[in-house]
Amino acid sequence: MSALPGLLPRLWRLRPGRRFLLRLLLSALPLTLLLPHAFGQLPIGFLQRFESYLYDVRVRWTTTPVRDPRVVIVDIDEASLTAEGEWPWSREVFARLVDRLFDDYGVRALGFDVFFADPQQPGALRLLDELSRGSPPALAARLAGLRPRFETDRVFAEALIARDTVLGYVFKQKLQPGDRPEKGRLPRAQPLSMPPGARLLQPAGYVANLGALQENAAAGGFFDTSLVDEDGVVRRMPLLQYYGGRVYESLSLALTRLALHSPPLSLGIDPATGALQEIHFGERVVPVDRAAAVLVPFRGPVGSFPYVSVTQVLHGTAPAATLKGAIVLVGASAPGLLDLRATPVGKEYIGVEAHANVIAGLLDGTIRYVPTTTPWIEAGTLLLLALLTAALLARSPLAGVLTVAALLAALCAANLLAWQRLGIVLPLASSLSYVLVAALLHLNYGYFFESRRKRRLGRLFGQYVPPEVVQDLDATETDISLAGESRVMSVLFSDVRGFTTISEGLDPRSLSQFMNEFLTPITAVIRRHHGTIDKYMGDAVMAFWGAPLAEPAHAARAVRAALDMVACLEGVNASCRARGWPEIRIGVGISSGPMNVGNMGSEFRMAYTVLGDTVNLGSRLEGLTKEYGVDIIVSAATASAVPEMAFRELDLVRVKGKHEAIAILEPLGPRAGLAPATLIACEEFTAVLVAYRKRDFAGAATRLAALRARTDHRLYELYAARISAYLEAPPPPEWDGVYTFTRK
Repeated sequence: MSALPGLLPRLWRLRPGRRFLLRLLLSALPLTLLLPHAFGQLPIGFLQRFESYLYDVRVRWTTTPVRDPRVVIVDIDEASLTAEGEWPWSREVFARLVDRLFDDYGVRALGFDVFFADPQQPGALRLLDELSRGSPPALAARLAGLRPRFETDRVFAEALIARDTVLGYVFKQKLQPGDRPEKGRLPRAQPLSMPPGARLLQPAGYVANLGALQENAAAGGFFDTSLVDEDGVVRRMPLLQYYGGRVYESLSLALTRLALHSPPLSLGIDPATGALQEIHFGERVVPVDRAAAVLVPFRGPVGSFPYVSVTQVLHGTAPAATLKGAIVLVGASAPGLLDLRATPVGKEYIGVEAHANVIAGLLDGTIRYVPTTTPWIEAGTLLLLALLTAALLARSPLAGVLTVAALLAALCAANLLAWQRLGIVLPLASSLSYVLVAALLHLNYGYFFESRRKRRLGRLFGQYVPPEVVQDLDATETDISLAGESRVMSVLFSDVRGFTTISEGLDPRSLSQFMNEFLTPITAVIRRHHGTIDKYMGDAVMAFWGAPLAEPAHAARAVRAALDMVACLEGVNASCRARGWPEIRIGVGISSGPMNVGNMGSEFRMAYTVLGDTVNLGSRLEGLTKEYGVDIIVSAATASAVPEMAFRELDLVRVKGKHEAIAILEPLGPRAGLAPATLIACEEFTAVLVAYRKRDFAGAATRLAALRARTDHRLYELYAARISAYLEAPPPPEWDGVYTFTRK
């Protein structure tokens, strides 16, 4: 821990590339736990519980409020127990129920969510047999006439003959001490073999129906819900189980197939992994997991299917339209008989209705599934999130919060889209948790490291440059310094024309207000174009571009700022006229080239400023604006760096303090937005300059006269005077067309 104070400053001084690697490392830290979790190598209990919760939320959000009339539950309810007597009922009641459903109501297929494992009233039959032996013929005949009243199993078995009925039974996954492993008779197994990659449930025993009953039924199917998640919620139900080397189908699957005229079953195997992934029957393809289980497609809470009381069916008062052509499940909701399960749509869900949901899903093909490639999808999503968080969370706190919200929303939307449109269940808990954990790490990083960087930037440059530039410095993570250095930059000087006269006409308070009225919009323009205000010198403003933040387009920003400064005077002058103040005109000079920039001064006062010949030239160009009657003059170096702008060349000059001649130009604006007449006038004046520099003063005068006939300008007057003088007294042979200024 003693090394930490020295480590932190070194970390926040990292260069941009290394800083990104550090942020990438922060984003990668949660992956060390989440990737093994995704591949099942290191399951995280919290994420498993969170995933289950999110699954339940999606189920509840996408339920269907409309009842499905295709599957009807004939309910052994409290009213039926009151009318037909206490449980267990005589098998003769079930025989009448079967007759009524098929003969009177015309149901499509019938399944029992109850089983009949024990013979009914065997003691009475044995007693009749004993009494018949040795009895007189008359008594024996009377006893034989009583026998059908007690042969209810045979009556029920006969009612099942040639009817599309499925008897339910239960597989036991574990045997308790003293349990019989097998009771009753299993139905016919399916002609399937368990694939090597399948993990079908292999129960330890079963409780099935009487042999006589099962033989007469069309099919049989198990209805035990043996796949219960760790939180006690039933989300999956197996369609197949493997017992005694044979494969048996569930009540839901058997009843669905029977209603569809018993198409044969086959298994779909993933050729890459050999894992079970589908069950086929007829044209239907059912996605399953390796345990041949499906995610129950719950339509909604209890009551998503029609319920009809058993006693209504027995007495012929049930609604005929409800039962006609329906697939019927016989189950119980009466207290003491009902099988309650916790499900995503209710903590107390009637078990028989869970089977009804599976049947509806098998009929519609709407059973959702988890792809076998889910671990790779989850891992790819986490890796993508790592890159995104590393790149996007290194912003301002507000931008970071918005980014986190956007990522969370995008993950939920994509997951819900896959759920709704594709029927695919993709993991969500790990991705959401990752974004939150990564955000926490990056926020801490920003607090401990980025906040120190911001404070340092504020201390170094807050007094020199606009806040926008400080933000740019922080956003680009530029390695910054106040030490002097040489850079190619652009400098701008602005001055008010005739300020002395203006100031003499105003009292001190009005003059202060006047300066504020002028300097505020001028400063705003410079800041909007990311310029650094060097200093105010009375009515003059000095600014530069290219430091402290390097700016390749420094010349273009400076020129645009100058044009906007001149344009903003229209609003300033309107305010001046309203107050009775004189109107303002400014001159702006811009020069581009190498200059020294840095913190300069004495031990008593320092300033972040620029120095050099390029800076001095900018000041001289501002002074020349009055000579040429233009608002802005730029150097040739500035103009050549802004090809998208149109410029009018004004002259070749040699300013005071410089021996080399330079071209000076006036910016007219973006080429694309200029009027054709302006461009034509510019070209015609260029022709004047060409003739002038070739000593063709007569030709220059003729062209200039044509220009002045359309519009007059201080620039044209200046050249008319020069040309007139040279026509009277030509310049010496060594004259190079350069005009030398002897004053600043």
